Amino acid sequence: MDAANLVNSGGGDWGYVTIVIQKVERDSSRWQRVFNEARRLHLIPIVRIASSQQNSGWEKPSVDEIDGWVSFLNSLNWVSKNRYVVVANEPNHAKEWGGEINPGEYAKYLRLLSEKLKANSSDFFLLPAGFDFSAKNTKDTMEATTFLKEVVSSEKDFFNYIDGWTSHSYPNPDFAGSEYASGRGTVKSFEWELEYLKTLGLGKELPVFITETGWAHDGGGELDGGIELDKIGSKLSYAFTNSWKNPKVVAVTPFVLNYQTPPFDVFSWKAPEGTFYDFYQEVQKLPKTRGQPERIASARIVATFRPLIIRAGSEFYVALIVSNLGQTILNEETILTLNEVGEDFETIQLIYAPQIEPFHSALMIFKLKAQEASGLMNLTFELNEGDKSISNLRSFNIFSLGI
Repeated sequence: MDAANLVNSGGGDWGYVTIVIQKVERDSSRWQRVFNEARRLHLIPIVRIASSQQNSGWEKPSVDEIDGWVSFLNSLNWVSKNRYVVVANEPNHAKEWGGEINPGEYAKYLRLLSEKLKANSSDFFLLPAGFDFSAKNTKDTMEATTFLKEVVSSEKDFFNYIDGWTSHSYPNPDFAGSEYASGRGTVKSFEWELEYLKTLGLGKELPVFITETGWAHDGGGELDGGIELDKIGSKLSYAFTNSWKNPKVVAVTPFVLNYQTPPFDVFSWKAPEGTFYDFYQEVQKLPKTRGQPERIASARIVATFRPLIIRAGSEFYVALIVSNLGQTILNEETILTLNEVGEDFETIQLIYAPQIEPFHSALMIFKLKAQEASGLMNLTFELNEGDKSISNLRSFNIFSLGI
């Protein structure tokens, strides 16, 4: 709810939220509940898949686990048609890849995961890990440019396996850089990164997802280092309305909404006492764009209840049991209407239409009127979203009895 109140404010709707799912958390029932709640709140999840924490870092992902990820991710009913998946995190840091830096392994892992996910559904939208473009060549880190050169050298078709670009456009150095700065390692790092990718052979346009960014703050003097809290709001406001207002940028999800323990408490938008820092409200007030994500609307008319005999010219009722097989909430986001029911009848009104969430069924009741004619008449039902059919056909006969 806190995320929805932030990103869907100021005229916005269907904002994005980055969710991290660890290997040990792959419980389809649990995450389907999360996705269902995101659907109700009009939030589009960007899922970053992660391994398991070990010591002070993360276990190296194994290609042997890819089938498990594919099965899990494909089992979910996603909120939008595009199923956004970010593959790992900053692998140019040894701590993020089992204590070592291995561009070739990362490239192979992403390729295999991309191939298998897309073999199951073309709706999967693959995003590479966000890289730390401020990291130097040390025993624990590798410059992102060097890492990516080796990735492309290892997998020459690397760019064919991704659909967008993930950027960690932090205001460096020390997460305290100027909001006006541009170039590598700034809030506009994504622009520099896209230009660099062209030198590696990128020949297509990649939409940008800034899944991490933000200034480290001092928590009102309670935390070590960082920028004074009262300066964060203006910095974020400038970045959102200038630096990140770029047609290539699809989403910006700052790091991190709520984190109360070191070392990431300096990035938290929520204070330890449970209230939000003032910069939350400042960003909340910013004007935002109303999203219109493509979503699959699909229903099935499972059963019908109707009279067998009616009086010519009379009004009568027909009840349908409708199952939601799509991604939208029927009769909330998608208003269902009947298709042309035939020249012998006309639809007067929809009497009862509850909201139907995916994987649920409910009763819908329509009021119809017969023409002034007698005999055996055919009635066909089909549900529409606007002028688009989204259901099966149900056809049956009714005998109209003249007066």
